[in-house]
Amino acid sequence: METSKTHAAAWLGALVLCATSLAAADETCNSPYIGNLIKGQEDYLYVWALGEKGLGDGSDKLVTIDAKPGSAKYGKVIHKVSVGSRGEAHHMGLTDDRRFLWAGGLDDSKIYVFDIAKNPSKPRLVKTIADLPAKTGYVGPHTFYALPGRMVVQALSNSKDHGGVTGMAVYNTKGELVTTYAMPTDGGGDGYGYDVAINPQKNVLLTSSFAGWNNYMMDFGKLVKDPEAMKRFGSTMVVWDLKAMKPTKILSVPGAPLEIRWSLKQGDNWAVTATALTSKIWLIKQDASGDWQGQAVADIGDPAKIPLPVDISISADGKGLWVNTFMDGKTRYFDLSNPAKPVQAYEKVTGKQVNMISQSWDGKRVYISSSLLANWDKKGADNEQFVRAFNWDGKELTPAFEVDFLKEKLGRAHHMKLGSKALKMAFNDADQR
Repeated sequence: METSKTHAAAWLGALVLCATSLAAADETCNSPYIGNLIKGQEDYLYVWALGEKGLGDGSDKLVTIDAKPGSAKYGKVIHKVSVGSRGEAHHMGLTDDRRFLWAGGLDDSKIYVFDIAKNPSKPRLVKTIADLPAKTGYVGPHTFYALPGRMVVQALSNSKDHGGVTGMAVYNTKGELVTTYAMPTDGGGDGYGYDVAINPQKNVLLTSSFAGWNNYMMDFGKLVKDPEAMKRFGSTMVVWDLKAMKPTKILSVPGAPLEIRWSLKQGDNWAVTATALTSKIWLIKQDASGDWQGQAVADIGDPAKIPLPVDISISADGKGLWVNTFMDGKTRYFDLSNPAKPVQAYEKVTGKQVNMISQSWDGKRVYISSSLLANWDKKGADNEQFVRAFNWDGKELTPAFEVDFLKEKLGRAHHMKLGSKALKMAFNDADQR
């Protein structure tokens, strides 16, 4: 494995130089290094779904839904790829050239690479990486974030004690491990990890924190009644020097800060996150002296009721933030015109339980999925499993289509990414992995 120094010489200098200019297209929550952006309306919605025992083949799978209005199969499942096992499918991410979609399992720690370039309507599994724990000591690959010619994988746990101390693994786009970076445990760091987000212009990488395998694989009802387990959640964010890949500051952000979103407006240099256990929006920005600071700036619902914010999606102009809360099934929209004072402008119950949220770059379409974690999802009639699409006119979410993942025997719908026919590339078979 290359050393961090060699790794730095190979690509760190390119991080700032080849950052993709943000274009008026695509979805908003992607790495800034992803090229081949979707122009206008997306054609496909890719959904990474958890397998459910006794439902279909019971395996995790990548599901493709036709998302082009006017299509004969609009809102219908047009393809699915099973990985042949059940490993707690969770998140996925596109490579910088958008040829491949990487997805992971939080339980078995396998990483799956899907080719979405040869035929965007029919992704195919081309590689399985099964040695993450053996090679790195990390467990639970969560965030997959594109770098130039690389993929950084943020893990949630470790193979030693299945606790929250973990790190990042960097792979090349062939799926070969390049190097690793441990999450800091000194200077106030708790060693926990969750999401990754980069601002190339400021040479900053931010990471957030959640919990280890022992927690996220535990039954939710049992977890909340276990005082010791409830202490095992992250309470920090880390500011990293992107070029050096070294932590420069630990921010105290109590309550498990999850997804991180940088403002996408040109010239803005601030980010937001939401804390799952304390139900707050936090603003991360530099103070007058240039030092990075974190500040809680708004409540999400009634924090005393723990609505459990689970995913956020920032608008392309940086002026709005969608927030999904799992426990009350609500989707909220916050006005970020003044990011230091977010104001809730809209809310709607979009399911009995809701989790991930993705919006189109033009802000006119919003996609919502239902599953959080297999052992955390609600039981009985509240255990809805769906993907719902909505149109947004700036005032109201109106239903566009719905796919019932239980009825279709697909499992539990979690992470989503957008695809397009226009991104089909004429690669030779020899150039495919």
